[in-house]
Amino acid sequence: MYKDKNYYLNLFQVSETQLERLAADGLRGGGSYCDLFFENTSYNDLLLRDGIVSSGGFHIDYGVGIRVLKGDKTGYAYSESTDPRSMAEAALAASKIAEREGGAVEAVHCKTVTAPKDRYSYESDWRSSDATRLVPWLEMLETKIAARDSRIVKIIVSFSGQVSDILMFNSLGELTFETRPMGTLSASVVFSQNGTIENKNTSRSYRAGTEMLTESLLDEMADSIVSGIDDRFAAKRPKGGHMPVVMGAGASGILLHEAMGHAFEADFNRKGQSVFSEKMGQKICDGSISIVDDGTIPFNRGAINFDDEGVQGQKTYMVKDGVLTSYLHDRISAGFYGVSPTGNGRRESFRYAPVPRMRATYMESGAADKDSIIASVKKGIYVDQFSNGEVQIGEGDFTFFVKSGFLIEDGHLTQPVKDINIIGNGPQALADIVEVGDDLQIDNGAWTCGKGQSCPVSCGIPTVLINKLTVGGE
Repeated sequence: MYKDKNYYLNLFQVSETQLERLAADGLRGGGSYCDLFFENTSYNDLLLRDGIVSSGGFHIDYGVGIRVLKGDKTGYAYSESTDPRSMAEAALAASKIAEREGGAVEAVHCKTVTAPKDRYSYESDWRSSDATRLVPWLEMLETKIAARDSRIVKIIVSFSGQVSDILMFNSLGELTFETRPMGTLSASVVFSQNGTIENKNTSRSYRAGTEMLTESLLDEMADSIVSGIDDRFAAKRPKGGHMPVVMGAGASGILLHEAMGHAFEADFNRKGQSVFSEKMGQKICDGSISIVDDGTIPFNRGAINFDDEGVQGQKTYMVKDGVLTSYLHDRISAGFYGVSPTGNGRRESFRYAPVPRMRATYMESGAADKDSIIASVKKGIYVDQFSNGEVQIGEGDFTFFVKSGFLIEDGHLTQPVKDINIIGNGPQALADIVEVGDDLQIDNGAWTCGKGQSCPVSCGIPTVLINKLTVGGE
């Protein structure tokens, strides 16, 4: 959401003249580029455990981060105050990366950047919602979940709402600003049957305001948490080995994000740490595969109007028709490669410098039908949810624990399976995809990516058939 420019200037107690002076101060030591990132984020959290509010809180994070670039060097400093002295000290600290005594600096002139169409305009701000308005929604979700299965013995429901006011300025004179909402509703449930315990979790997260809380959303989550629980109790650990694996549409996209997506981030490629470092323009997988990182999906958790460097969000094809076409760039990597930034410069907060990060990463739909994909497998595994994954980002080697799945025998889903690992290499698994379904699903769970700092993301995938992976079982 966008508010009037003066709203942000007044909130952070700065003027355009001050912004120009701070950016110039950052360059005074000989830096080539300086940017300022102002943030005011309000957090509202509640947790309902077995019908009782067990915790809740509200806090505000406020401050400014100042970055100076000089060649491959980055100077970064932040202040939790926006008074002139504190900001001047932060600018001076960041400028020291250039290691040159002060000199003449070309004047910086402020110009407001035209904003893209708002991707998350909301009706009601989370900051206006207190516990008396939110708790009834948590109680209703708990009630709906409890009514769906008599085996439920524990329910934990939580809510997190936040709103971030962001103001960005750089030594190019570019002034950008926006307000970013985020609402997240989660549930964790314990089931008990004949002495056996099973756990299931579900969540929904959107860049939206209080209007996201609807009874239909609660019903969707309640249905999701009990769906497949009979299979969980009936599941067995199968024999392991090398075999075809069918990835279910939706949440399986986390493997695409972790094991493949990070290898497309430009900083890993610039440093030669990714297997894709020397493969730009080359065919890396089947021609039916196109992989996208998208910041433009309305209300999506990974959506951005601007990234954290003031670059407009966009839709970026890393792979188009099987060919590697782009890395994911921030301003630093874009300068190194001589291309335009892709809107992937992201940071956890004003305390961190931005780095290339994914937004909503997914594989586009292909032409195959889900049932026909499964029918083509004589013996293999179907999986649709993962947890506890480990990935070597550069090489792409991964191990993911399968939360739910089935044996595939003679083209049919048969025995539910559990307690298995899927082991492989992301780029190799990508090259081994032989069928892509026509059923892309973007998962709207509360996905958070960690890369030295945390960022909200989303992921998705259609049903795909990987010709061979290692399945760790008996």
